Amino acid sequence: MQSHPNSPLANLPEGALEGVRVVEICSTFAGPACARLMADFGADVIKLEPREGDPARLLGDFVDDVSLQGVSLMRGKRTVAIDLKSPEGHAIARELIRRADVLIENNRPGVLERLGLGYDVLSADNPGLVMVRISGYGQDGPNAQRPGYGAICEAFGGVRYLTGDPDRPPSRVALATTDYLTAVYAAFGAMMALWARTRTGKGQVVDAALYESAFSMMEGLVPAYQKLGKIPFRNGPNLQAFAPNSLYPTKDDSYVLIAANNAAIYERLVGVMQRPELLTDPRYATVRARAENMQAMDAEVAAWTLQHTGAELEAMLLEAQVPVSRVYTMADIFEDPHYRVREMLIDVEHPVLGTTVQSGIVPKLSDNPGSVRHAGHDIGEDTVAVLRDELNYSETRIQELLATGVVGAIENRS
Repeated sequence: MQSHPNSPLANLPEGALEGVRVVEICSTFAGPACARLMADFGADVIKLEPREGDPARLLGDFVDDVSLQGVSLMRGKRTVAIDLKSPEGHAIARELIRRADVLIENNRPGVLERLGLGYDVLSADNPGLVMVRISGYGQDGPNAQRPGYGAICEAFGGVRYLTGDPDRPPSRVALATTDYLTAVYAAFGAMMALWARTRTGKGQVVDAALYESAFSMMEGLVPAYQKLGKIPFRNGPNLQAFAPNSLYPTKDDSYVLIAANNAAIYERLVGVMQRPELLTDPRYATVRARAENMQAMDAEVAAWTLQHTGAELEAMLLEAQVPVSRVYTMADIFEDPHYRVREMLIDVEHPVLGTTVQSGIVPKLSDNPGSVRHAGHDIGEDTVAVLRDELNYSETRIQELLATGVVGAIENRS
């Protein structure tokens, strides 16, 4: 890997990706989340965004006009506000990419080519460059030019059809699940390409499509359609082919999720329920039988759970080694000590907000566990420093670029 001693991150604890330089030309979720993941593990990420900022900064909640989404999604990165359509902005971007190990972009296919930043051009400058390309439908194919957000690609990928209750239209998870799954696939692709580069000396393109990330979760359903013509349908809170595995109501007007997927766990659940006859009833005696009689099975469990509070159910079932959890709200998460012990709720300083609590780093590495170097920076907060320290621009030149709007910095934004 290349070493970048000029980085202001150089004196911080070493992460697994220390010495890896990443340039990000992304917006909204999948691309920025991929780059954030790499920043968490020590990569020096320089985010190039327009002077008005990444649209993700306009989403979610705000405190003192600070985007809480941006505080987390942009964490650990240096931010440069730049007009990539200008000749000077194009030259700056190209020079930064020439010094990079990885470029992450999530524009529609062809956009960077029109800006003169296609892989053929960039790899001529930097043969070892790994270019991670995230898009809705991939870089080729008949749908490549379709606009595609994560939610759209969940519909195209078949996932949305399976989400929700069977007596209602398809629903959605109220999170950018496909974007974040794609971010992980894209980061994994980048790691594989960097590993391959150690043998070949050459970079390559990583093509990560949102719909393919969504479709990958359908793994077991693909051969079932090919062999059996089976088209799966929405099961609500249930898991196909397993019962009891669902949400069950509690005495205190809440829910618990119980998963008794195999024979041993089911036997322990029935023991806690004090219903031994459920072991010999032919409707429930095997995994397959329970799946075929899912509604009746769930009714038996629900009638029992309604006699107890969520806390009581958790205590009884956990003692019997039956997988169970109350359905947590964010308030429950903040109160549960496991999140703090595992460092999944971490305190990150911010110059305006003081301490912000953010989600922790995933996964955990024993020797290089990663760290949050800083909360997300404002638009163009690092423009001047990057031009000066990385590209050796003079103060006069930097002020000219600021005055003409080629780049922006905090004090220059209108």
